[in-house]
Formats: sequence, C-alpha cells, structure tokens
Amino acid sequence: MKIAPSVLTADFSNLKKELKSIENADYLHLDIMDGHFVPNISFGPAIAKEIEKNTELLLDVHLMVTDPFNWVEKFVFPKTKFITIHTEANKVSETISLIKKHQIGVGLSIKPATPVRDLLPYIKDAALVLVMTVEPGFGGQSFIMSSLDKVKDLVIIRKEMKLDFVIEVDGGINLETIALCRDAGVDIAVAGSYLFNQKDRIQGILSLR
Repeated sequence: MKIAPSVLTADFSNLKKELKSIENADYLHLDIMDGHFVPNISFGPAIAKEIEKNTELLLDVHLMVTDPFNWVEKFVFPKTKFITIHTEANKVSETISLIKKHQIGVGLSIKPATPVRDLLPYIKDAALVLVMTVEPGFGGQSFIMSSLDKVKDLVIIRKEMKLDFVIEVDGGINLETIALCRDAGVDIAVAGSYLFNQKDRIQGILSLR
C-alpha cells in the first residue's frame, strides 16, 4: 500500500517542518478546490509551487474544480506525477488530452454518488483512478463503506480490459479502514486528518503502509 498524505490539514504557517514530518510518504496529495465544484476553497498554484519546492516527493494533484481544463497547466511542475480530474466536471476528454500532452499521468475521480460506469468512456487513458470515500470538499469525514464495492469493480475492470491504472482512495483513512481498502484491492491511500493529528507522522505513515 502506498501512502499519499493530503496537505489540506497541514499547518501552512510552518510548511517546511510539516513537509519534513511526512518525508517518508510515497506521494504528496494536493487537494485543489474552487469553491464551486465543492463548497470549499483550499489553495492555488502559488502555494502548490511553494510546496513542490520544499519536498522531494512526487505530487498527486487532485483538481476538485468545475473547469479543470483551465487549471491543468497551472499545476504542471517538475515533480507532478498525476493530475486527477472528476468525470462530473466539464470538458473531460479535452482535459485528459491536455494532461497527456504534458506527459503527466491522467487521474480520474468519482464522487460517492457517481457510479463506476461513468469512468468507462475515459478509463483507457487513466494512470490512476481515485474513488472518493467521503464527499469531497472537507477533511475529517467518516469513511463511506459502499465505496469499497467500487474498488472491487475497478479491480475486475482493470483485469478484464488488461489495463494498468492504480486505484486510489481518499477520505476517512485510518488503521481500520486502510485494512479494508487493502483487502478490496486499493494501491494508494490518501491520508489527511488521521495522519496530521499524530505527533510522529513518520511512524504513522509506516503503520498505515
């Protein structure tokens, strides 16, 4: 299991120290919110660039925005590994093409109420599929157990279609829920509140992994 801490709950007034405290993670997850697609605003490209400059980790950028096509190029950094967009957003196909143009891994995400079938028109282009295990927009929510059925469906789809995307989950991750995710077939878990509320985050990542 790979771990991608979400910096959404980090102390941004002490960014270098916060990033140092999770340096043994596999990726760094950046939640970008526009206040329209989700009812919250997080941070933009300037802060994301500052984060990128102060970490050795590859970035896993999650665009929770209505018009991702207009945002993609603002997050094309040397350390950007994935840019994830939602199938519920606008211009999905065009945005996928733009991400691929920059030779960055395409991530596709669905909200808890969105069925897996909505991914199918685009899934051959995906390097990563993110299943939201809480409603996107806020940290600290409880894990939605029915999300695990989507993970299991994606494992089957990946095998049947001979694809190689990784499966990621985001929301409500702790020691109990991550075990369920592992058993369902998850490859990467995004950890936010649970991890950043710990004194020893290095050990916290090791425990989750």
